[in-house]
Amino acid sequence: MLELILFDVDGVLLSEERYFDGSALTVWELLYSPNYLGLSGTYTPDPSEEQIRAVRREVFLDDRILHLLKSKGVNSNWDMVYLSFSFQLLLGLKKIREISVQEAEKWLQKPIDRDALPELGARLRDAGFQPDFSAFYEALSNASAVQHQLLQALNDWAEALTGIPTRQFGRISPLWSVTMNAFQEWYLGADHYLERYGRTPVERKRGFLYDEIPIRPAPEIRRVLDWLRNRGYLLGMGTGRPRVETRVPLSALNLLEPFEDDRIVTADDVLEAERKAPRFAPLAKPHPYTYLRAIDPVSEVGELLERPLPIRDADKILIVGDSLADWIAAQKIGCRFAATLTGLSGAKARSSFEERGVEWILDDVTGLPDLLERPAAR
Repeated sequence: MLELILFDVDGVLLSEERYFDGSALTVWELLYSPNYLGLSGTYTPDPSEEQIRAVRREVFLDDRILHLLKSKGVNSNWDMVYLSFSFQLLLGLKKIREISVQEAEKWLQKPIDRDALPELGARLRDAGFQPDFSAFYEALSNASAVQHQLLQALNDWAEALTGIPTRQFGRISPLWSVTMNAFQEWYLGADHYLERYGRTPVERKRGFLYDEIPIRPAPEIRRVLDWLRNRGYLLGMGTGRPRVETRVPLSALNLLEPFEDDRIVTADDVLEAERKAPRFAPLAKPHPYTYLRAIDPVSEVGELLERPLPIRDADKILIVGDSLADWIAAQKIGCRFAATLTGLSGAKARSSFEERGVEWILDDVTGLPDLLERPAAR
């Protein structure tokens, strides 16, 4: 009998649209702002809604890049931004190599941090470089790497494009931190960014934190959560969002209270676990750690990660997610899984879940009560 239900947030409780908007704007800023590469083009820290739509269409090729990244198990917007921007850097370094092999080697043999980007951008402007997002789509389409392997694949792409071996790309790198912080400025806005990180943002932005859109009207979702609690289910969540980006919008929408506080696991918890147990990193989804921590809030990180999978009594746990990353994590844990068709792909995701034998597929999270009322479901 089910006892614990764990929810993903993006694509299940909240729409991912503002996250994807923020991701596109971050890539745009990193390429065109004078604070970063400063390539020739337009940039503003206060875009109109029309500009946001245009930037997202350009950066993600009418969302085709987003769909492709999702299909390869990339569930973190931080990683999406890092991959998208880093590939453009590699195209730029290919252009520099055509002028000077030695200079291209210089850039690829040392970590690229924020202080280096304006200097590199000046060289790219001199070389006449312009981004090519379709080239990233093509490389991504042909890549055999999936999930976190794609971050390391940037090193292979670098050598393929320039002929120069490098190991500068990956999750643990100064450039990944640069792209992550740039994204956080767009999503959190200046005041929350300062509060969260204790440092002044590069530019003042209003942020999307209070502009979130629930998958269904918030009162409808709250009725479902209350229905579950009243029937004795424990509720938790496992999300790739940082803590403040999870709690603030859900609280503002009156959707946070039904969840067990110690079973709300966010990207902050994952990063902390990676610091404590670096040999297990990366631990972001589709690694099951996010949900394992929600299942067991008290064990030490190492003990939790060394526990054999699938876990005991996994049939008492249900994960509700919209992505293959959630399904992969559920498979590893051995628990039940219900897919919602409210992620980026919408109803088109049904066939993908059906191909993988997913039995429980919901139009949206409000279908959970009907599902659980079926005798076999419990």
